Amino acid sequence: MVITESSAFTGSAVTGARAGDLFQLLLDGTPRTRAELAVLTGLARSTIAMRVDSLLASGFVSAVGEAASSGGRPPSRFAFNPTARVVLAVDLGASHCVIAITTLVGTVLASLRTEIAIETGPGPVLDLVIDRAHQLLDSLGDGRAELCGIGIGLPGPVEHTTGRPANPPIMPGWHDFDVPGYVRRAFDVPVLVDNDVNIMALGEQRTHWPTQDNLLFIKAATGIGAGIIGNGQLQRGAMGTAGDLGHVRVARGSYVTCRCGNIGCLEALAGAPAIAATLTAGGAGEVRTGDIVALVERGDPHAVAALRQAGRDLGEVLATCVSLLNPSVIVLGGSLAAAGNHLLAGVREVVYHRSLPLATAHLTIARSRSADDAGILGASMLVVQQVLSADAIESAITLHA
Repeated sequence: MVITESSAFTGSAVTGARAGDLFQLLLDGTPRTRAELAVLTGLARSTIAMRVDSLLASGFVSAVGEAASSGGRPPSRFAFNPTARVVLAVDLGASHCVIAITTLVGTVLASLRTEIAIETGPGPVLDLVIDRAHQLLDSLGDGRAELCGIGIGLPGPVEHTTGRPANPPIMPGWHDFDVPGYVRRAFDVPVLVDNDVNIMALGEQRTHWPTQDNLLFIKAATGIGAGIIGNGQLQRGAMGTAGDLGHVRVARGSYVTCRCGNIGCLEALAGAPAIAATLTAGGAGEVRTGDIVALVERGDPHAVAALRQAGRDLGEVLATCVSLLNPSVIVLGGSLAAAGNHLLAGVREVVYHRSLPLATAHLTIARSRSADDAGILGASMLVVQQVLSADAIESAITLHA
């Protein structure tokens, strides 16, 4: 994964730049000499030498060989060191928890998956996360690096500035719970919390679509939601509920009551529980949400038809999103998207039919390339964006001085 950060330098001379600012130049991974950095920044070589020495001492930059000599001793090259720290990434769902330790570019060093029941409340769930996180960190043994931050995705709305869940419909007891504060009792590092679909969008875009600044990530599983990236930035909305597509009304649901109390919500028609209920009512026996993918993979015609229709229902909502947001990429993720291309086909059928040609001329609609790793990658990137900022690097250098 390549970290793409806007540089603190624009090619013109910069005076008084900090080591944290200089570090932004090295985030692209390209090795550079002190002389090359001096040319790029306009700073004196003595200043560059001091800044580079500070970055080397912190571990965020390392020597990576020598440049060709023009006479005398060959100059050393320096580059961003992605193994200088590690990140703890946590992806919580309604019934699953994935925890991973990653480098500063999202490379997974160790991970585990365990079953949970999110409705048991924040204390039991977060205690389990903390216990498993300690196990993972201990598993790195002598290779254990310093933990610099924790990123957590939750399956519900989150007030991003505080990391507190905001009336999450499938998370009783979690409303306004101080998730970052609870976790920081065990780990004295920054803890960043966001909605799971938001972090999946971030992980997918940074890993597989880095040149696409306008992307929608759709998670189709028990619930249905969207992570919106516009102009390269996550769009969370005023209260963190942007992208809650599951409760948009669709025409086919005129007489279907949703768990939210409204009529005709997309989730009540196209969510995994709704599809399972449809198949059960159609005589397929007792179908649980976890059975849908297996039925589709076996070629069950009723399951295939139900998933294709779910794609059409989702496409009806996404056609409006295309007109409103004009994304260049729509990515389908979640358990339902994993069942072949049937959901994808239904979405494409309606979106390309209902949207204006100009909006779809260069629109790509595809399945997630990150699959189950999108949440972990996004949680990691959520932390990396903060801890590798110029201010954070400057603070880290001061602490290690």
